[in-house]
Amino acid sequence: MKETNCQEPSKPLGQVEDEIMKTGAQFFGEELLRWLGVKEPVEGIAPTELVDLETRKMYQDFNYVMKNGWWYHIEFESDPITKDDLRRFREYEAATSRTYGVEVLTCVICTANGKHIRTELTEGINTYRVKLIQMKKKDGDKILRKIQKKKNLKRKDLVPMLLSPLMGGKSEIKTRILEGIKTINREDKLISREEAKKMEAMLYALANKLLSRAELEKIKEEVKMTILGQMLREDFMEEGRIEGRQENQERYNRLILCLDKDGKTSLMVKAASDPQLLEKLFQEYGI
Repeated sequence: MKETNCQEPSKPLGQVEDEIMKTGAQFFGEELLRWLGVKEPVEGIAPTELVDLETRKMYQDFNYVMKNGWWYHIEFESDPITKDDLRRFREYEAATSRTYGVEVLTCVICTANGKHIRTELTEGINTYRVKLIQMKKKDGDKILRKIQKKKNLKRKDLVPMLLSPLMGGKSEIKTRILEGIKTINREDKLISREEAKKMEAMLYALANKLLSRAELEKIKEEVKMTILGQMLREDFMEEGRIEGRQENQERYNRLILCLDKDGKTSLMVKAASDPQLLEKLFQEYGI
């Protein structure tokens, strides 16, 4: 058996947040936009890779095509917005508008602390603005209390719950993540197993970056009993073969430890719906 390699550097929290947010934007886009206060219905998802006249590629976080013809450009920032950020967003808008002939509105979802986050850039006679959603000003505890009291939850109620660990509030982040996992598994009639798996993977990836090792152990125990834990095992375990199941369970446990150590929990989000990627990870780590 190959020696397991778990030595790659951990990703910064900002990169993990980006990947989690992009996953949410892809699978729960319409609900996310409504929560952001966008009333226009979504028509579809737009390209996020632009090639300008200098053949320099520009990668945006996410674009939505709205039924009114506008494009909503979503950016995720874990640090306070700088002038350079605003110049970059303005460049994205200009290139998108010129390339596709559409009107563009940029919305920045920011998880940084701070009372005054920059949203405007004035240069010459022009002022450029973005719409800001400051996560730390939202009360994650209030959102969870609302979900707990509500008898008939809807799919749109679950989106802010997924983002609650990045919000402000008095409760511990661990408590919000655990409550989110329990809610997902309780609402098996509201969401499909595939959606539940993706939601749990997003919360688990946040837990790995935001919690201490001791707190994370509690989350791991909870995940083992959830749809995500069951389906990840089912993806590579053959039913009816006790010996095979035991061996594969050990492979699964070693892989989780390696992903944790390498800071690659974002891959859990992708592997949750991609059995081929899961097997590829086993091969990559020599498990």
